[in-house]
Amino acid sequence: MSPRREPLLWLQLLAIGAIPLELLLLRLVLAGSDLGPVPALERLLCWGLAALAPGLLLWRQPADWGSLLLVRLPLEGRTTEQRQLSSLQDHALVRFGGAVGVLTLLPLFWWLDRDALLVETLSPLHGSARLTCLLVALPLLALLVWHWHQLIQSIWFLSRSAESVDAITPLDTAALMRSRISPGLSVLRLSALEWDSVEAGAVEPEQSGEENKSPELDAEISERNVVAAAEAQGHDSAPQTSGAEEGEPEEPTEPPPGSA
Repeated sequence: MSPRREPLLWLQLLAIGAIPLELLLLRLVLAGSDLGPVPALERLLCWGLAALAPGLLLWRQPADWGSLLLVRLPLEGRTTEQRQLSSLQDHALVRFGGAVGVLTLLPLFWWLDRDALLVETLSPLHGSARLTCLLVALPLLALLVWHWHQLIQSIWFLSRSAESVDAITPLDTAALMRSRISPGLSVLRLSALEWDSVEAGAVEPEQSGEENKSPELDAEISERNVVAAAEAQGHDSAPQTSGAEEGEPEEPTEPPPGSA
């Protein structure tokens, strides 16, 4: 089965728009208070607790692609194709992409905290203590790490062909529970996308229209052929009739009696 038929992978691409919004919210939260006495140490501690620690955990146990953090696909009812996708998460490129996002988050968080005072009046925590703002920023950093990992995995899955997925050995339920982080309630059930049926439905009306038109075209062509044949036969008979009339000799007129 092609990974593009899995609707959950397309939903996870929404992280492309969610990550910039989360960064903006993080900046507004950090703008709620002035900088502390040792801002560099505060930033390192926040990044280590909310980004580095989750990143190391996701390196050992990747985030389950079937989880949207609050809801997830049931582990027991997953198809063979879905379990094959779970096996693809062990690829080194997926792990490397997640690690790049975690490391990039440190200078990004540093820059957001340094320039956060520019939007101090817009902060929902305006006038709060520095500790309060940092504690609120921690779950936002962890959420950024989660969404980044989900985004990298979705792009990797959607770029794979059906043949490469079919060649992977699927994970069983026990291995899936042991080697994947899968939070959320098991209430998410989505049907696979049927790309082939959509294309077939778009072609069938054209074919049926051509089939319906073909008897009418045949009848019209036959009628035209009959008319053309009749006209040709009429033209051929007209010269023969006139030629016969011209070839016959004129009968002599008998003189009236008494003329002799």
